[in-house]
Amino acid sequence: MKSRILVACVCIPLLLVAFYLLPVWVTVLLIALVSTIATYELMNCLGIAGNRRILVYCLIVSFAVPFWCWLESPAIFGTWVVFSLFLLLFIEAIFSKKSVEFGHVAAALFSALLLPYFLSAFVRLRIAEYGEMLILLPLVIAFIADAAALFAGMLFGKHKLAPEISPKKTVEGAIGGLLGGLIGCVIYAFVAELIWGINTNVFAFAVYGAVGSVISVIGDLSFSLIKRQYGIKDYGSLLPGHGGILDRFDSVIFTAPLVEILLAVLPAVI
Repeated sequence: MKSRILVACVCIPLLLVAFYLLPVWVTVLLIALVSTIATYELMNCLGIAGNRRILVYCLIVSFAVPFWCWLESPAIFGTWVVFSLFLLLFIEAIFSKKSVEFGHVAAALFSALLLPYFLSAFVRLRIAEYGEMLILLPLVIAFIADAAALFAGMLFGKHKLAPEISPKKTVEGAIGGLLGGLIGCVIYAFVAELIWGINTNVFAFAVYGAVGSVISVIGDLSFSLIKRQYGIKDYGSLLPGHGGILDRFDSVIFTAPLVEILLAVLPAVI
């Protein structure tokens, strides 16, 4: 627990500095690095990082995706990147003497494209109107909901939520996480009004928190499912007390694109 708190005390201020005090390209670079590490961790878990060429192809693409989102490159550029990776992976499979199977190709595409694209929601939020306020929303939802679920589960947890996947998670903890995420987002709405002088849609923030907390749990359980199926405890050891990037940002990978979607339906500012 001490190491988890220490890492949080170090990483949260660094994130705030990168998001607010430094140029936008620093945020993009940070997300690119996080995406690349996450891609490596997942490929290593899935057993496909051993093919060095496939690994290099995927890491290059995962690093490039956030910059692609930032520069809002023409659609043809994205098509070219995806097609090139698709083509190279199948070439590897064709000439691998059956050592590279279709499952490996599919897993590589998932790792190199979907993870970075979802994490790049931070980039798209940052460059949107009111981006300085919006970029923290996925973190507020995921981290507060996670903390609230942890304490609610410790205090009241009796009924297991998904014991085969995550034995420590409880229904009571999930309810606590939902309430924590909802309350945390409402508080953030009022804080945003004070800091940026805007009129926030408090109802919308409550919806972000409630829906996001549920999706956050699904994100956590989804990546836990992968770990259980492949027999590993953590995706990495980069963050002491947390594990790897995927162990800490599994929920965020789901909440970040969700915030984008919800913003299109319920604007944050009125």
